[in-house]
Amino acid sequence: MKALALIALACASPAAAEVVQSSDTGFTVSQKLTVAAPPAKVWAALIQPKLWWEGTHTYSGDADNLSLDLRPGGCWCEKIATGGVEHMRVVNVAAPALLRMTGALGPLQAMPVTAVMTVTLKAAGTGTEMTLTYAVAGTGLVPLAPAVDGVLGQQVARLKKAVEAPAAR
Repeated sequence: MKALALIALACASPAAAEVVQSSDTGFTVSQKLTVAAPPAKVWAALIQPKLWWEGTHTYSGDADNLSLDLRPGGCWCEKIATGGVEHMRVVNVAAPALLRMTGALGPLQAMPVTAVMTVTLKAAGTGTEMTLTYAVAGTGLVPLAPAVDGVLGQQVARLKKAVEAPAAR
């Protein structure tokens, strides 16, 4: 039931990029945006998902329960009242330019899929060009591609907003 609710929420949210590829054996979505901050500042926020990931797209309902162990084999995990959830596993870290993780997000966890998320940060003038690509392989995924794109679009927009927000005084 929760999986259906997450998909419904995603479909209702504005998609911020594109489904790059979609077929019977998987899909790839990509989000690309410019953040008005240097790569080091974007990286500092990126590696703290609790600062930008929407709580309604967590199992606990609270992004404060998210953590990221930033090393190969490290877990992007979530504490829940009855235990925990592994969202993704870190496979490549090259600060502040590249973060690659593997894992099926949200309702994809209940499906026989393989997924890879790659986030790249590149200096662009005084800002940062950020690209997030999520490639998912498995069957029966075509209808989910727009929903996943929508959810990830929300999250990168929240990251941009968190980084660009004026510092609290």
